[in-house]
Amino acid sequence: MRRRAPDPADPADPGAPASRDRALADRDWTVPPAGSRAFRFPAPSGSLAAFAAGDPGHPRVVLLPGPTGSKEDFVLLAPLLADAGFLVESYDLAGQYESAAAGPVDGGPHEYSLFVADLIAFLESGSTPVHVLGYSFAGVVAELALAERPELFGSLVLLGVPPQPGQTFRGVRWIGPLSYVLQPRQIASLIVWGIVSNLNRVPPGRLALVRMRFAFTNRRSADEIVGLLMHVPDLRALLRQADVPLLVAVGHHDLWSTERHRAFATSIGAEFRVYPTGHSPC
Repeated sequence: MRRRAPDPADPADPGAPASRDRALADRDWTVPPAGSRAFRFPAPSGSLAAFAAGDPGHPRVVLLPGPTGSKEDFVLLAPLLADAGFLVESYDLAGQYESAAAGPVDGGPHEYSLFVADLIAFLESGSTPVHVLGYSFAGVVAELALAERPELFGSLVLLGVPPQPGQTFRGVRWIGPLSYVLQPRQIASLIVWGIVSNLNRVPPGRLALVRMRFAFTNRRSADEIVGLLMHVPDLRALLRQADVPLLVAVGHHDLWSTERHRAFATSIGAEFRVYPTGHSPC
């Protein structure tokens, strides 16, 4: 009989990502990847904090963090991609962490168009097409940018991205019923409370980062991003017709059920991967 190849997500396999992840020591998550370069990018919304790792002559990968997150969420992933022959770049979204001062120039609300314009400008600033990974809300931003400027994309990974349009919190495991009666700021408060209370039981170094960056993040931007997530555009037909490879990647204990993510991946013709983790597989 042919031996079954190990499942890359099988926790029983010592070479699987889950086993390798458990073997990682805690760290100071504010320290950028070794050999990376920090810089500020002049985006339409303002100055965005960013880093780059890898050879500038190599194909580009852009990793987009979600709200309440930052580029530091990719300090373990970026070196792997750089070693694989890519130039890896990431930046804090407008209003988040070290990009807290960036935002609507007219003082208006944070809109999808603001984040999409920033992403398109960032992609245009170097070689294209670019392999883009969008995490959570940033995945919706990446979908919108792909719809507007498909020639800038070499591929798109949607990591823990809301799998349904409209009021997407309705499908979230623990907040779904409340999302019909709570205002965006109240939902954002619950999310922030869950993070700082360490409901995910992350180690001390990681917890220090996720708590510390709330001292910088513009709370208004977080509230208004939650509001945007209550009105997610339906881009499934457009994504299904996109001429780039698509991957939907999620943790098996994500905010939304694996079944919802799988149905979303099928509806857009994307590959689908599930990893034994939560909302942040990276």
